[in-house]
Amino acid sequence: MTTAVLREMRWWDIEPVLELEKDLFPEDAWSRGMFWSDLAHARGPQATRRYFVAEEESPQGGRRIIGYGGLAVAGTESDSGSATGADVQTIAVAREHWGTGLGAVLLTELLRAATAFECAEVMLECRVDNVRAQKLYERFGFEPIGFRRGYYQPGNVDALVMRLRDPSASVPAREADVPQTDVQVTDTQVADVQKTDVQKTDVQHIDVQGTESNG
Repeated sequence: MTTAVLREMRWWDIEPVLELEKDLFPEDAWSRGMFWSDLAHARGPQATRRYFVAEEESPQGGRRIIGYGGLAVAGTESDSGSATGADVQTIAVAREHWGTGLGAVLLTELLRAATAFECAEVMLECRVDNVRAQKLYERFGFEPIGFRRGYYQPGNVDALVMRLRDPSASVPAREADVPQTDVQVTDTQVADVQKTDVQKTDVQHIDVQGTESNG
């Protein structure tokens, strides 16, 4: 069984996260600067980002990061000030923990953050060849709405764009999704936020009627 502790990501986590990032995404890994930039907006009363890491006890002592995930607020309603939406920036789990349900736990926490930000919907991009991730998102109620051609570089791989309406109503990580993971969540209070206006462009819409989802 995987025993993990989920907590907010801090700047000192960037190096071990980068190491995992490069192993999992060798062609299109995030840079150090990209993580720094997002974490700079993840703290304080004007925070517009939310990042978590999952840790396990290391045989050599201490803890080792085995997964991480991030969310960004995207846009506000002028009348209410509530966030119109959010984007799942990234979710990643160390290879040896694939199939343990840790990805579902991370996604659950990101959707809780989106709910705390009062987001009306959540968007994400996923490689078209990453069927395993797509099935996870579908279990939570995400539906495909389009593609971003050549989104992942330098491999020129298309991204499938998926959307979840009302994250507060999404089914969280169920027992079937986390069969081998015992997770403790710490330090996850969401700060008050001042939302920013982030627009997505160049989405080629597809017909999603009949897409099956058990979220």
